[in-house]
Amino acid sequence: MPIKPFTIRIDPKEIEDLNRRLDFTRWPDQIPGSTWEYGIPLPFVKEMVHYWRHEFDWRQIEKKINSYPNYIARINGLDVHYVHARGNGANPLPILIPHGWPSTFYEMLDLIPYLTHPEEFGGNPEDSFDVVIPSIPGHGFSQIPLTPAFEDRRAAGILAKLMQELGYDRFAAHGYDLGASILGLLCLDYPDNVIGYHTTSPGNPSPFIAPGAELTAAEQKYLDVCRQWYSEEGGYAHILGTKPQTIAYSLHDSPAGLAAFLLEKWYLWTSPPSGNLLQHFSQEDLMAHVSIYWYTQTINSSNRFYFEGKHTKWPGPDDISSIPIGVSLNATQANERPPQEYVARLFPNIQSWEELHTGGHFVASEQPQLVAGNIRSFFKKLR
Repeated sequence: MPIKPFTIRIDPKEIEDLNRRLDFTRWPDQIPGSTWEYGIPLPFVKEMVHYWRHEFDWRQIEKKINSYPNYIARINGLDVHYVHARGNGANPLPILIPHGWPSTFYEMLDLIPYLTHPEEFGGNPEDSFDVVIPSIPGHGFSQIPLTPAFEDRRAAGILAKLMQELGYDRFAAHGYDLGASILGLLCLDYPDNVIGYHTTSPGNPSPFIAPGAELTAAEQKYLDVCRQWYSEEGGYAHILGTKPQTIAYSLHDSPAGLAAFLLEKWYLWTSPPSGNLLQHFSQEDLMAHVSIYWYTQTINSSNRFYFEGKHTKWPGPDDISSIPIGVSLNATQANERPPQEYVARLFPNIQSWEELHTGGHFVASEQPQLVAGNIRSFFKKLR
């Protein structure tokens, strides 16, 4: 498997093109006095676009990314980008940490110091990790798959092969959202390679529940919450799951449109409707994610995972994983807080079930030290 060191350096002409497009943004109207009930508010998008155009420094983002070892590996015909940061202890545990959507690998970089050098934060160097953070194919600096039916399970196979080619026959894993879906399927398909699995999205992928199956009251309440959430907030998923190409022209061509589409999710999936997104994340970090999608032109290929999900072989009635699992629940997203018995239908070997008491969907970015500490504590028992 060819592996090449990789340095991120966006062509200055691409930055100039983005600035030109931002300068000529054509803004829509808005109902006077409205806030989030119609979608992301116009004043907020204008504020973020102004910051993106006049204050944001992409070269500083590149500097941060390139401060870690970046590589490109050729796997199953695709170029896969990943960060590979070695731990400081005598025997670091390898850990695979894919990102979620609509996030990027950049979000997970803040976990690295706490996992590779725990002694610098009051931890034990013997609890260190070799951290592998990939850009999921079709996201960021990994190649865009241009064949039909490239879905979560195929991505899982690629990431499992990446770890094996790096010399990690057995490895730990942590993920949420799309990363959790991929890792959950990886646990089913490659059980001998996974030491243990830690997640902040324990309901993803969903276990198989037969029609008419008896559910606990807590399970029924959780599924009702999920149905209500999808009814109120799942319009984007229905569009992307049915006609992703149609919306791609707008998101691919308009940076302001792309920013609005992505930032709405960061807001809604972080805090209650009355919250302030900028109390949770810096403008720099938010626009770093938007910029990565823009410069790599991967919004369409990332969105396509929703459509390709219809081709995924999701967990069936006979799928149960014995891999040890650790769960850390975020505080604000009820649809990401299944009861333990629901998770145990697919992962019965639950060895840790913790409340983070803070954070939302992107909790690893909100509270990287807290999440990293939970990861270290869980895997300490499995070394």
